[in-house]
Amino acid sequence: MEDLSDKRKVYNSGYLIESELKDNPMELFRDWYIFAEQSNLIVETNAMSISTIEDDKIPRTRIVLLKQYTWEGFIFYTNYEGRKGQAIAKNPNVCLNFYWDKIEKQIIINGIAEKIASNLSDGYFHSRPRGSQLGAIVSPQSQIIPNREFLDNRLKDMEEATRNIEEIERPKNWGGFIVKPFQIEFWQGRPNRLHDRIIYTLDENQNWNINRLAP
Repeated sequence: MEDLSDKRKVYNSGYLIESELKDNPMELFRDWYIFAEQSNLIVETNAMSISTIEDDKIPRTRIVLLKQYTWEGFIFYTNYEGRKGQAIAKNPNVCLNFYWDKIEKQIIINGIAEKIASNLSDGYFHSRPRGSQLGAIVSPQSQIIPNREFLDNRLKDMEEATRNIEEIERPKNWGGFIVKPFQIEFWQGRPNRLHDRIIYTLDENQNWNINRLAP
């Protein structure tokens, strides 16, 4: 075992004050995302964790890639029949998290996930590299498989079967979700662990209330 109690990092790259806030958190998200992207310090700015609640009431977290954000919410794509997709179907409450360590920023998003329109999933599927399209078809996501060769062989078979097909049809069990937020917290690292935490909460009138949280 290793004692990590002496690990220390001083946070001093920025701040988050009320005078810089936006009325709508999606606007602030856009500003932070663009800043993170243009910093050239983040390898995958659009990588985010998503937590779901499964049948046993135990949360499960994994990394997915954000593919679009709009005024309505955050869009990602997955296999609807995988562990993640099935959890969302039964309990659409999810939590997203962006952590950009190089710029000492974090965004925590609570929202409701729902499937996007089929034509939107079609459009994104056909924009993917052909190998990724075939991968989405051959992988029985989250199911137990015998070995790696099982996937490799299925991919080879699918490549052969679709050799003369110009446009591959999107499988119906694969597509997009949009997470519509009802709470978004922006976290900015600060010295002495006195971090800035600003939380936006959507009320019953669809207005965003803004508060500062103690670190």
